[in-house]
Amino acid sequence: MQLRLEGVFPPHITPFFKNEEIDENSLRSLVHFWLDSGCAGLVSCASNGEGPYMTREERRRVLQIVIEEVDGKAPVIAGTGAPSTRETIFLTRDAKDVGADAALIVSPYYFKPDGRELFEHYSSVISSTDIPVIVYNVPKFTGYNLDPAVVVRLAEEFGQVVGVKDSGGSIGQISELIDRVGNRISVLAGTADVLLPCLLMGGKGGVIAVANVAPRLCADVYDHFKENEIERARQAQMKVLDLNDILVKRFNQISAIKEAMNHLGKPAGYPRRPSLPLNEKARDEVREVLARVGID
Repeated sequence: MQLRLEGVFPPHITPFFKNEEIDENSLRSLVHFWLDSGCAGLVSCASNGEGPYMTREERRRVLQIVIEEVDGKAPVIAGTGAPSTRETIFLTRDAKDVGADAALIVSPYYFKPDGRELFEHYSSVISSTDIPVIVYNVPKFTGYNLDPAVVVRLAEEFGQVVGVKDSGGSIGQISELIDRVGNRISVLAGTADVLLPCLLMGGKGGVIAVANVAPRLCADVYDHFKENEIERARQAQMKVLDLNDILVKRFNQISAIKEAMNHLGKPAGYPRRPSLPLNEKARDEVREVLARVGID
């Protein structure tokens, strides 16, 4: 049976001690916080999980912990993208080996591949293992937009492709993906700005950073939409937008999200360098937005 991806999935943070070691006990605790707050599943070791800053062994360990704590109650999706095809294959096989339900694979970053190279990259990774794959477009971090034509071709040629996370922030591009492949795969919003618009256009949910901090609020957008309570969904969406403007757009999102969670008593720990904790002025702005949306 094909994996169904619907609802809100936090691309969860990885809590680190000040010495940058993984805080395993806090991670175990946070898994239950997110799941108990109405999230449909978890995405581990992706952008907000600081996957690019972790070793291969650390990624495996985080996945093992999350899978143990989830205990089959929801899908666990592993971020397995890397700059090279070879490393992406290794990470994706690791995800399959430890029991992840799917792999979220960001388009290669640092060098900018063309469409032919991108299709070959994803084809090689998909063919290397039988784990379901979610294609991930995030121009903010890769420096380029993944052409929808590449996603469409992958969805048409590989049954393993079960979704696309589009973090470009363009509802036009998301609408194009829904129109062209929405009947085959789950189209997921990758930014909080377009969560409700994505759902209204026929998307299946979102993988959004602020769900780390406010999982219930983000899940409310989805739940109210599914219940056809559009005005309540809109009101929740507006609060999500306010959070996103401060936590993701204004500051280093890893540092800001961890600051917000720590302020709320959720043990997010420290960002891994080169990211640093926020200064006092920034911390004040984070606390202000939490109070403004009513989750302080």
